[in-house]
Amino acid sequence: MAKAIRIHQTGGPEVLQMEDIETPKPAKGEVTIRHHAIGLNFIEIYFRKGAYPAPLPFTPGNEGAGQIIAVGKGVKTFKVGDRVAYAAMPGSYAQERNIDARYIVKLPKEISYETAAAMMLKGLTAQYLLRRTFKVKKGDTILVHAAAGGVGLILCQWAKALGATVIGTVGSEEKGKIAKKAGAKHIILYNEENFAERVNEITKGKKCDVVYDGVGKATFPGSLDCLRPMGTFVSFGSASGQIDAFNIGILQQKGSLFATRPTLFHYIAKREDLDAMAKDLFKVVKNGTVKIPIHGRWKLEDVAQAHEALESRQTTGAAVLIP
Repeated sequence: MAKAIRIHQTGGPEVLQMEDIETPKPAKGEVTIRHHAIGLNFIEIYFRKGAYPAPLPFTPGNEGAGQIIAVGKGVKTFKVGDRVAYAAMPGSYAQERNIDARYIVKLPKEISYETAAAMMLKGLTAQYLLRRTFKVKKGDTILVHAAAGGVGLILCQWAKALGATVIGTVGSEEKGKIAKKAGAKHIILYNEENFAERVNEITKGKKCDVVYDGVGKATFPGSLDCLRPMGTFVSFGSASGQIDAFNIGILQQKGSLFATRPTLFHYIAKREDLDAMAKDLFKVVKNGTVKIPIHGRWKLEDVAQAHEALESRQTTGAAVLIP
């Protein structure tokens, strides 16, 4: 028997219940992982509340890191004892779990379990945003909303290393200091300033090549006003609520803009893409280009407290659960 968090009805943090769960033998193509650390992400709040529907009951969580303790038939690239990590596979809030081996990657010895659990979802997201959705290059000017958040801090560091000028929006001066240290050249306090007007001032009217927006409703359509003609609006999250009533004609009016709503699962659908993305991420973490600060650690049984902190914007950077 192993401990797992189960949700039997959607709602507040109190619906996160710790239960004893029997872990079955791994099916064909699966492995059983004993978690050493579990990632904590805002998307799990959407699932808990029912904004993203899931069949009840379910175990939330989307990333983790640990050791393989059992291997199913047909698995040839992994063995018992391997250190592994994964992202975008629901069911991680548990001491143990079975998972399709297709979605796990071997973890380099230089990267700890906690670091891996804190970075897989956010780091792979940053990788596809910067290297595939819009290929950031030297000389680009980019806007990162929620620059002191988990994905935001990685975007700031990595984009600066690629030679881009990073403008970051944050909710407080303290978060501004954190984002600036991570590589944002300019900071905008979105609660006190009109961020679109400030972007125009900072860039002397040239505006940005790309906007990375994980906030959603509160920053739309202002994000479009931050883009130069033929710039790219990348909406990869909706922390403030979903963008609704999107009128595609607005893209033409604001400068023949491009807009996309990507998700990690599509970018890692091919095994070779997952391997290449993970290799790229591990490289920048190992060489110190991207640091993964863990600002919150909670025991698995204290997950409700963790959700409260996450939801009230008390956290910066990454947070993990320890099973």
